[in-house]
This record gives sequence, C-alpha cells and structure tokens, in this order.
Amino acid sequence: MRFAALLTAAAAMTAPAAAQDFTSEPGEGRILIEEWIVPYADSRPRDPYTIDGDTIWFVGQRSDYLAAFDTGTGEFRRIDLPEGAGPHNVIVAGDGTPYYAGNRDAHIGRVDPQTGEIERIDMPDGRPEDPHTLTFDAEGDIWFTGQGANTVSFLDVSEDTVETIDVPTSSARPYGIKVAPDGTVWVVLLGVNKIAEIDPETMTLTEHEIPRTEARPRRMALTSDGRVWYVDYAGGYIGAFDPETESFEEWRAPAGANSAPYAMAVDGQDRLWFVETGPQPNMFVGFDPDSETFISETPVPSEGGTCATCSITPRTA
Repeated sequence: MRFAALLTAAAAMTAPAAAQDFTSEPGEGRILIEEWIVPYADSRPRDPYTIDGDTIWFVGQRSDYLAAFDTGTGEFRRIDLPEGAGPHNVIVAGDGTPYYAGNRDAHIGRVDPQTGEIERIDMPDGRPEDPHTLTFDAEGDIWFTGQGANTVSFLDVSEDTVETIDVPTSSARPYGIKVAPDGTVWVVLLGVNKIAEIDPETMTLTEHEIPRTEARPRRMALTSDGRVWYVDYAGGYIGAFDPETESFEEWRAPAGANSAPYAMAVDGQDRLWFVETGPQPNMFVGFDPDSETFISETPVPSEGGTCATCSITPRTA
C-alpha cells in the first residue's frame, strides 16, 4: 500500500492546468509529491477532500466556488457558490454529496455533485456567523467550529438543525476538529494553549491545558491508540494528548521555531504527516509515533505558499 497526500495552499499559484505541474524527486527520507495548478486566478484554493482518491473536492475562499479535480484526466470542474459565501472548508459524504462551510455568510451548503444545485442551511439567528472547519461523525452528521464566534456546533443533516456550544475560554479560536471512534469530539483551540473534548450525549465541553503556555494548536489528527495529536503553529512542535492519563507529550519539529506547522493528517500505519509552512519551500514532514522519530522531510515542489490542509487516502501501488 502507499498513500496519496493531497495539499492545498492558502496562497496557491493559479494558471491553466497541466498534468503534474510540479513533482518532487522521491528518495531516501523523501516521498513523491505531485501537484497541479488550479486554473482560477487569485482564488485561494484550499481544504482538499476525497473519498476515493480520484476526485478531489476543494473550495476557492476568495472567489466563492466549490471545485472538483479529476486526478486521472487532470480536469477541473467549478461550481459557483452564492456571492459572499467565503467558503473555508468542504467535506464529502459517503454518497458523494459535498458540504461546504460558508465562513463569511453564516451557512453550510449542501451541493448536488451532478447538477451543482445548492441547499443552504442557515445558522440559527446567524450564529455562529463563521462556520469554519467541518467533520463527519459515524452517523453522517456534522460537527464544526466557529473560530470567531468561539463556538463548536452540531448539524443534524436529516433535520438541518444546528445546536451550538460556547467555548468557556474567551477568544479561544476553535479551529481543527475530529470525531473519535467512540463519538468523542476533539477540537484544538488556536487562540490559547488548550484542546477541547466534547461528550456528544451531554454536549459537555471540557478543556485540557497544554503545559507550554505559548502553545497554539492549529490542526489535529487521531491515532488508533486513542491519542489526540496536534501541531503547535506558534512554537513549532508536534504534540499528543493521552485521554487515559490526561498527559501531554511533545516533539520539536525539524524547522524548530521557524516551523509554523499547519496541515496535518494520519495515515493507515498511524504515522503523522504535517507541513511546515514557515520554511520556503514548505516542508512535508512525516513522524513515526512508535519510534518517536521524524521519518521524512520533503520540500513541496511548488514551494507551497501556505499548505493549510492535507488529506491522506490509501491507494494500491
């Protein structure tokens, strides 16, 4: 098995697409990275998501679109969203239906992938005003953060109803979010040195404080041993929280204080992958929790700008 890593840059280069516009040279300690230029100029393409590794969905935050990229043909398809939507994130249901976060217009959109028809799910009373990062739970419902609103919310997709929890710490800036196999919701709080745990049955939110007060966790991933992983964007660390012992452990990223780790994901072997966005070119880094070592460092061929999100999909060799 191998994995395909899909990245987007918050400040991506845009031009007419060509097959594999940028490609890395794999070798000892380096992986193969293939990149395609998005053909929508100055649109800030971001947050790729795929359920099959063949069709990659992403949003254009500056230009109000949802797009699909066919990795086989190299073709892009664009679906225009309501003006001012400011999409920040997209996730795709098992039936192929994309949902996007209308970050600047207080809604989540459900899109028919065939017709492009949009069903708009407005936030109750306009709150949270900034749906940010979405994730599915085991039932296919959606949990999502509101960074500016300082909230975490639950969307019942069958009823289109939204329930919102306020984060107790002010200006906590809830950012990355994942749902564990047992249903527990985990959130990293970018504005403070904390991660949050939510019981989906009681909607109770518990904060866990990272020992380093200067830590600012931005993205996260979950491994099969139950640990909650995060990247510290401010300090340049990768860290893990063990819910069983309520303890933290951290490792300094290769670029140290200049790392600014952002995009993060876990592969099928429980290895962590993240992108250091401080260095130019951005560096795609692999970390093995078993050996507690960094196993790979690969420059992003296009330099990357700022790689904000990555998605890992198992593929046969």
